[in-house]
Amino acid sequence: MIALIVAHFALAACAGPLVHRLGRRAFVVLALPPAAATVWALTRWDTVASSGADTWSWQWIPDYGVALDLRLDALAELMVLLAAGVGALVLLYCASYFTDDTPQLGRFAGNLLAFAGAMLALVLADDLITLYVFWELTTVFSYLLIGHGSEHRHSRRSALQALVVTTFGGLAMLVGFLILGQAAGTYRISAIVADPPETTLAVSVAVVLVLCGALSKSAIWPFSMWLPNAMAAPTPVSAYLHAAAMVKAGVYLVARLAPAFADVPVWKPVVLVLGGATLLLGGWRALRLNDLKLVLAYGTVSQLGFLTLLAGTGNRNAALAAAAMILGHALFKAPLFLVTGIVDHATGTRDLRRLSGVGRSLPYVAGVAVLAAASMAALPPLLGFVAKEAAFEALLHGSAADRWALAVVVAGSALTTAYSLRFVWGAFARKPGVPDTPVHRVGWAFLAPPALLAVLGLVLGPGVGWTDRLLGAYADTFPADGKPYHLALWHGFGLALLLSALAWAAGTVLFLGRARVTRLSRRIAWPTADSVFGHLLLGQERLALQVTGFIQRGSLSVYLATTLLVMLAGQLAVLVVDTPWDGAVRPRLWDNPLQGAVAALTCAAALLCLTVRRRMKAVVLAGLTGYGTALLFVVQGAPDLALTQFCVETVSMIVFVLVLRRMPVHFHETVSTWRRATRIPMALAAAATIGVGMWVAAAARTAEPAGAAMVREVADHGLKDVVATILVDLRAWDTMGESAVLAAAAIGVTSLIYLHRRSEGTMVQEELRGRTAWSLSAHHSSKLPQGDDAAPERGWLAAGATLAPEHRSIVFEVVARLLFHPILVLSVYLLFCAESLPGGGFVAGLVAGLALITRYLAGGRFELAEAAPLQPGLFTGLGLFISTGVGLLGLADGTVLHAFTYYGHLPVFGKYHLSTSVLFDFGVYLLVLGVVLDIVRALGAKIDRQIERAAGVLAPEGGPEAGGAPR
Repeated sequence: MIALIVAHFALAACAGPLVHRLGRRAFVVLALPPAAATVWALTRWDTVASSGADTWSWQWIPDYGVALDLRLDALAELMVLLAAGVGALVLLYCASYFTDDTPQLGRFAGNLLAFAGAMLALVLADDLITLYVFWELTTVFSYLLIGHGSEHRHSRRSALQALVVTTFGGLAMLVGFLILGQAAGTYRISAIVADPPETTLAVSVAVVLVLCGALSKSAIWPFSMWLPNAMAAPTPVSAYLHAAAMVKAGVYLVARLAPAFADVPVWKPVVLVLGGATLLLGGWRALRLNDLKLVLAYGTVSQLGFLTLLAGTGNRNAALAAAAMILGHALFKAPLFLVTGIVDHATGTRDLRRLSGVGRSLPYVAGVAVLAAASMAALPPLLGFVAKEAAFEALLHGSAADRWALAVVVAGSALTTAYSLRFVWGAFARKPGVPDTPVHRVGWAFLAPPALLAVLGLVLGPGVGWTDRLLGAYADTFPADGKPYHLALWHGFGLALLLSALAWAAGTVLFLGRARVTRLSRRIAWPTADSVFGHLLLGQERLALQVTGFIQRGSLSVYLATTLLVMLAGQLAVLVVDTPWDGAVRPRLWDNPLQGAVAALTCAAALLCLTVRRRMKAVVLAGLTGYGTALLFVVQGAPDLALTQFCVETVSMIVFVLVLRRMPVHFHETVSTWRRATRIPMALAAAATIGVGMWVAAAARTAEPAGAAMVREVADHGLKDVVATILVDLRAWDTMGESAVLAAAAIGVTSLIYLHRRSEGTMVQEELRGRTAWSLSAHHSSKLPQGDDAAPERGWLAAGATLAPEHRSIVFEVVARLLFHPILVLSVYLLFCAESLPGGGFVAGLVAGLALITRYLAGGRFELAEAAPLQPGLFTGLGLFISTGVGLLGLADGTVLHAFTYYGHLPVFGKYHLSTSVLFDFGVYLLVLGVVLDIVRALGAKIDRQIERAAGVLAPEGGPEAGGAPR
């Protein structure tokens, strides 16, 4: 099972190169994984039809009872055959539908196959969390597929709408899953269905939340607006996602959980009422539309309401009918969508008002469509008739609520018959006054997939007994209620057949009176759900603008004061109500008088920040508070933290200085006297509240500190540095997440500087035809010698010639030249000594970044380009890749981020050991180095270049100009 799922995603990743090499014929290769899944499922038919199951399990998060559990039973078998079988045929259909020069065909093919893999995993999942993960993957891939034609606004809007609606339902469903898992004591679906938790308020709420996710996925009212708009996707997507796969996920979830929760009081009202309403509203809307895909789309909405109603009824016979209808629906709706694509491909239109005589020009296509539409209208001897008869019988002999539902189903069946006739008439009939539509020839490979599905619907009508064991195995999970029903084409004359005849007759009348029905439908039409959704989004945007305009006043001090006041009010309320200081250990002022002295100086620097008006002074004073904190770490005996704090503070101050070059020297914000008088008390109150909160939190400790246990754990591995070991081993998950956040933040911030693209070519000195940015900002003095006569006899820096003589600091250049390589060596030493001494990848990366910053400060952007010729993104990406790769390597022992250690002996150096945690730390080292380099290039070199371009001293793009002005 897992191999088939992985094969889908692996081949999807190769879809781009395959399409580039094979063109549209690559779809034939991409159809292999779903075809293999179909064959595998067929080989397991006898096992699951005998109420057996195939299982596979891998403990994902053992401490929380989360596992990757897969299970193939009768219901999963049915869904696998649909998701994989129809998926393989749709991929083959794509080979004829698209052309080799279709834009972004490789991306589309990869997304479609990846969706098939996610859908396969979803229906096989036997764990609630696993199901949710693949549920959301289908949401993401459907968003990409619906929005494939992203150059069109309608496609983008439709994709976003589908994403918003289904994601909203998915999040609600996740909360419901968590409640159900906690109430049942397990997240395994088969265990929950076999032994459901007792019905409580929490379980009832969970059921409603889960139904919210299922109904939104299956486009049940009031969430039905997204599916018709999703017809903006290419036709193969509509045939697969909206007939056999994605929209069936919600119905599948209802069918999966119905044996356990159909008796919960809130279940039936939600499922029966909303399912019935969707059945009627979707069918009625389909009668007045002229686009063939939209007729099928609203017909799909109607049929999904019918499927949801059946699957949620909660008795054995209704479950059997639901399973048969799920199969029948896929076998008639998918070919109808595919036929619509053929008609559109052959005629260039889907407007039934413009189509005429297509049936005579494309008789085989029309025959396939008639077969599928007849099954949709439940005409004998097709599978749709068998399933509809089973549904009528199940509801007829059910409860009072079931008989009310039966009346709705009969009315919905009449509407189904009407829009089935409307589809066939609109697509293929010759219409008076409309000239025959010109068509081009359709190849057999194009027609084969829908023809195969339609013929299956015809064959399985009389041969439905072949499926009875499989579908009955699912239905038998419900308590037996009277005489069990068995699927058959003919059950004799009875009330069910009479109701079918009534539905056919009423549907035919509606079709014959289609002009009046259309006028009536448009006259009494309610506001569409799509219109309501649009107005809700517009109202939300306006509300957001109003709130933003009220809160975002452009004053950083106001933002900070608001944040502090909210934090202060919340903390004070908790402290006053709970009085947590009762019985707490009395705090000590200090452990060492030196701590008090450093703390006093740090507080003085912080208070002085409130009085200065020059930005540079404020930065220096803020930096002193950071250095003061580092000194406190030193005094307290935490060299790792102190070293990291010193490096972070140094890099931060340099970044501040680089930013201040483009900002005014003084603060220009006008501050009134009373505001200035309230700032200091507010800051002191916030600081005191935070201090009291930290004291209370520390005094509330009841358990033994974990420090001693961590020291022992580290010592057992032959290591000494507890902090570094925590970061790269014991809590490596945190480090990996923080590394990813750091990279994302750096890329986001620096991208604000790179307005157009992050690279403007190589920074070669020949592009400069005047003075550098630093020389431009210098005030030349006539008392200083000018020209090369004043230059030193040798250059200490690689790009020293780009600096004006009066702007050079020979001492700084010499120091930068002499310290650059030792600092780099120090960074490597800090990286590898972290197991026993203060260091680590993070602080080592900062030290290496400081070496590059020194080169930049001494020689400018050209010197930085000489020192680091590679792009920062290479370091950042390589660091993330190494860290993630080392983490995944632990899966070889069953656990992500499991550490491996290799012990060896070298002739000269003696014994040594190499741990994967060092490799993980090396990835952090590269990532931090890339982040620092990216920031320096953006806030330093990039701004220098902007200054030079504004001054007109850069050579025009296309090459440097010869004979430029002296630098």
